[in-house]
Amino acid sequence: MSLFWIVIRRLAEIEAMAMSKKVITREEWEKKLNDVKIRKEDMNKLVMNFLVTEGYVDAAEKFRMESGTEPDIDLATITDRMAVKKAVQCGNVEDAIEKVNDLNPEILDTNPQLFFHLQQQRLIELIRNGKVEEALEFAQEELAPRGEENQSFLEELERTVALLAFEDVSNCPVGDLLDISQRLKTASEVNAAILTSQSHEKG
Repeated sequence: MSLFWIVIRRLAEIEAMAMSKKVITREEWEKKLNDVKIRKEDMNKLVMNFLVTEGYVDAAEKFRMESGTEPDIDLATITDRMAVKKAVQCGNVEDAIEKVNDLNPEILDTNPQLFFHLQQQRLIELIRNGKVEEALEFAQEELAPRGEENQSFLEELERTVALLAFEDVSNCPVGDLLDISQRLKTASEVNAAILTSQSHEKG
């Protein structure tokens, strides 16, 4: 049985237990976990997938050589993907967009939500840096037209622009947009899109 079906079966069991409100003991839980047998090949694929997704190039290469597990993508592409992710995490969104387009322009062309979120992050960075006029102009020229086409984009844009109404963002109800977690969320979305694109190229 593949790891995928084992996980699905376990989730179904957990959901069934939750629905029946049956409380199980720690010993029962550990026994159930011990009864689940995972093939070494499936575990190796899981480890390789983690190393590739998180960008551990050297570790993935060593693991490939030691375990014989082939990754779903060319390991050489990880460095480029991690450069994009790092740029977003550091707030260099324009640089990240350029890097994505260098890797594969279709990623942003075919994923309007991802492109909007990158542009939204760019707006957040302008606001963070106190560039109010530039932020308003950018929102009006780049994001407002997308908001007119998509209601959820419009709501996210309104939420982001609301940051400008507060001098003290610690009292702002949308202040979480300035948290580092917002950058990480956008970076993770870009990372996943590039990874998907690279997997399709290899497949």
